[in-house]
Amino acid sequence: MQANRTWTPPTGPLGRLTVAAEQRASELEARRGELERLVDAAPYRPSFIGSLRRADVAIVAELKRKSPSKGTIDDSLDAGAQTTAYEHGGAAALSILTEPSEFGGSPEDIRMARLASSLPVLKKDFHVHSIQLLEAVGIGASAALLIARAMSPERLRRMADDAAALGLEVLVEVRTEDELALALAIEHGIIGVNSRDLETLVIDPTVTERLLARVPGDRVVVAESGVTGRADVERFAAAGADAVLVGSSISASRDPAGAVATLVGVPRTSRG
Repeated sequence: MQANRTWTPPTGPLGRLTVAAEQRASELEARRGELERLVDAAPYRPSFIGSLRRADVAIVAELKRKSPSKGTIDDSLDAGAQTTAYEHGGAAALSILTEPSEFGGSPEDIRMARLASSLPVLKKDFHVHSIQLLEAVGIGASAALLIARAMSPERLRRMADDAAALGLEVLVEVRTEDELALALAIEHGIIGVNSRDLETLVIDPTVTERLLARVPGDRVVVAESGVTGRADVERFAAAGADAVLVGSSISASRDPAGAVATLVGVPRTSRG
């Protein structure tokens, strides 16, 4: 695919966030020995992909204090209390944004969530260097996000291989057919289809339906962005999503357990 060979660095918010992630990765290098010891002592981490294989559409509940598209959602969110509420509401797994500057997150949020909840955790950050994957394992994450647009195809493949060597699952986020082809080449990777363009922050509701139709039935697919209620879960279920990731609406809710409970129980629709 010519588009894959002529990859250029991302622009807009995604470009800004990946540059910041490179800086954080450089800072983590100074702590490599500490991170390697944390990996060696890492607690049991339940399977993220296993939690998404169920008869109903799995809800991946996200802890999100703010975002470039929404601004401040709730700066006061406590990771332990919020993720406990998500689990009580019926969430299958957790997504926790650890990016500090524009999402208000911290690696400590995952540690707190793992103490408070039995659910597997996706470390949702802008991972651009394998040292960040060491951190993910050391703090108890079961999976890490890899955004196909954020890195070259070669680096994406290398990051996925390094994650596998650590026993860390990956969710590979895509928005185009070319990116989907790259994600499908990563064996056992979870496919995340984001209807939001992270360079412009514009949501295109046709992206998810179009790409889901191209994913083999044996791969697990998560629909991302644009979920505000049960009707959105039903729409993605009809398109063949195995799971949906929802963040802003439940992070903003005064009753997060109840907000999650309204989303669960939607039957899956087989693809292919």
